[in-house]
Amino acid sequence: MRQSTQWIRRNLVVIAGVFTLAYLILPNIVVMVFSFNKPAGRFNYSWQEFSTDAWKDPCGVADLCGSLSLSLQIAFWATVGATVLGSMIAFALVRYRFRARGAINSLIFLPMAMPEVVMAASLLTLFLNLGAELGFWTILIAHTMFCLSFVVVAVKARVMSMDPRLEEAARDLYAGPVQTFVRVTLPIAAPGIAAGALLAFALSFDDFIITNFNSGNTVTFPMFVWGSAQRGTPVQINVIGTAMFAIAVLIVVAGQLISNRRKKSAQP
Repeated sequence: MRQSTQWIRRNLVVIAGVFTLAYLILPNIVVMVFSFNKPAGRFNYSWQEFSTDAWKDPCGVADLCGSLSLSLQIAFWATVGATVLGSMIAFALVRYRFRARGAINSLIFLPMAMPEVVMAASLLTLFLNLGAELGFWTILIAHTMFCLSFVVVAVKARVMSMDPRLEEAARDLYAGPVQTFVRVTLPIAAPGIAAGALLAFALSFDDFIITNFNSGNTVTFPMFVWGSAQRGTPVQINVIGTAMFAIAVLIVVAGQLISNRRKKSAQP
C-alpha cells in the first residue's frame, strides 16, 4: 500500500495529464463510433447497429457538402488574410518603436477577451450601417478580424524569442534586407506563423455565433449542424467530424515527425 502511494505521488502529474487527455478525446471517440451507426429514426443519439453506409456516401444529405465547402473556403481565405496581416503587425510591434504602440498592444487582445455575442452584434451593426449585404463577404471580413488577434499573439511570441545576432551575421555577410528576411528571419519565424495560421483556420471553420449574426442566408457547416440538430442529426455529420479530426491529428503528427527529424539532423 505504501509503495503504491509513493508511486502515485511520483507520477501524479502524468496521471493527471492522461486523465485530462482522455477527457478531451472522449467526445471525439463518441463521434467516431456513431459515424458507423445506423439509427432507426432521425436522431443519431443511441446505438442501433454497425453500418458503413454513411462513409460510402458522406454527401448523401442535401446541402451538407455544400456548407462544408463554403466553410473551408471561408476558413482558407480568412486564414490567409489574418496570417499575412497578423504577421506584419507582430513584426511591427516587436521590431519598431512608435506612438500608440502600447495602446495597440492592448487593443490586440480585445477580440480575444470580448464575448463572441457582443462582437457578433457589433459587427452586424457595422455592416448594416454600411449597407453591406450579409453573406460570404461579411462572414469572411468578420472571421479575418477575430482571427487576426490570435495570429498576432502567436507570431509575436516567436519573433520576441528570435536572436537578433543571426540577422546581424547575415548582414555582415553582405546579405541585403530582402535576402536576410527570406533566408534568416522568415525560416526562424515560420513555426510561429504556422501555429497562428492553423489556429486561425480552426477558429474560422468552427465559428458559429459570429457567423450566425452576419451570414444572412448563407449557411456554413457549423450552422448546418445546428440546424440539423433541430430536425434530426444525420450520421454523415459524424463522418465529416471524424474525417476532420483524423486530418488534424495527421497534421500534428507529421509536424512533430518533421521537427524531430530536423533536430536529429542538426545534431553533430
